[in-house]
Amino acid sequence: MAMTKAQTLHCKTALLPDGWARDVRLQIAGGQIKKITRDAKPVAGDERVAIAVPGVGNLHSHAFQRAMAGLTERRGQGDDSFWTWRSLMYRFVADMTPDDVEAVAAQAYVEMLEAGFTRVGEFHYVHHAADGRPYDDIAEMAARIAAAADRTGIGLTLLPVFYAHGEFGGAAPGAAQARFLNDPDRYARLIAESRAAVSGLPDAVVGIAPHSLRAVTPDELSAILPLAGDNPVHIHIAEQVKEVADCVAWSAKRPVEWLLDAAPVDRRWCLVHATHMTEEELNRLAGSGAVAGLCPITEANLGDGIFPAGAFQAVGGAFGVGSDSNVRISLTEELRLLEYGQRLQGQVRNVMAGAAEKSTGRTLFDAAVGGGAQALGVDGGLKVGASADIVSLDADHPALTARAGDDLLDSFIFAGGDRLISSVWRAGQKVVSDGVHHQRAAVSARYRRTLKRLLA
Repeated sequence: MAMTKAQTLHCKTALLPDGWARDVRLQIAGGQIKKITRDAKPVAGDERVAIAVPGVGNLHSHAFQRAMAGLTERRGQGDDSFWTWRSLMYRFVADMTPDDVEAVAAQAYVEMLEAGFTRVGEFHYVHHAADGRPYDDIAEMAARIAAAADRTGIGLTLLPVFYAHGEFGGAAPGAAQARFLNDPDRYARLIAESRAAVSGLPDAVVGIAPHSLRAVTPDELSAILPLAGDNPVHIHIAEQVKEVADCVAWSAKRPVEWLLDAAPVDRRWCLVHATHMTEEELNRLAGSGAVAGLCPITEANLGDGIFPAGAFQAVGGAFGVGSDSNVRISLTEELRLLEYGQRLQGQVRNVMAGAAEKSTGRTLFDAAVGGGAQALGVDGGLKVGASADIVSLDADHPALTARAGDDLLDSFIFAGGDRLISSVWRAGQKVVSDGVHHQRAAVSARYRRTLKRLLA
């Protein structure tokens, strides 16, 4: 999407890094916030906003899975789990073309922007044709993700996935994984071509993503890490109890333990899920500076378990949220479910507030802004030099009646939800008005045509 010219938003109230402020003028140029003036009167030409908060980074997405949302909610024979869900996902993705992936990703990105997610970490692992042969352009699928981001305006942190094996210890992959596979040399070429594919986007970031300890050997992990440079490194880890048991059988160590011992985990890293950790692993992960990438809706949908968020927060751990399988795309629901999981597990309330008299909604929101930005390799929040990623809330909505300050966020997250979002600006471009993305009609029409063919 084309960038707008310099503009100014006048916000009656805005959430700045140091707290709420009144009568804030945000001057925007080149997609960034160039100047912030507090206690300022609006001037002619300013666009008026009642309540402004920063956009949030969605740190973990598999966009193509949006197309199968709701299609796995029927129980099969025996116990149903992540592993049975994965088999259904493999069958679904086998028929998707590059056109299909682009159409589905665009729909997912429209919905993310309408939900207040202004950047996405696309954990992208469908690289090749259905038979496993690379396309003539090895980054064909990456280019389609970039096209979907360009069409919708969402910020993109592309995380091409390295996937080589089917289980711990370098076991051979299954036939259903053929579209995902590379060796280190071909992966290096994929990264280079992916960077070229996103070069037309104004502020795209390309990191790397070893899929999991199941899919990469220690030698392969060491070989691909230099490809990241200073950019993000994301990995699935300790999502399932079976995964932990299998890792112990392979290495005599738990997954997070093994990774922290074997790899230079630091602030560039995002450990996605990390659901099943010991207290020692939790403390070490927090101390590394890495972000825990939490996906409460998907984790609940797949029966993964509950991340020990309260304990992780108490030792200074950084976290953000992602929509993962995209079975439902909602920033407020991710944050609400994160808190409610802690309440149900501990039988107490306001766990993530962290201290007496603190707002749970504010604490969750601030963590998601900071952790999401760090994990996606960008600067976040409403501050000079950051991307002008701004969400306005509907001050006239009944859920916000007589609210001010942190009560606005508590009511947004726990009472009103996504319907309170009025407008969204991404890099200064207004992409959502009255809660609806400007490209929704055309993007959704293409999405419907795609699904009718895929599901025929």
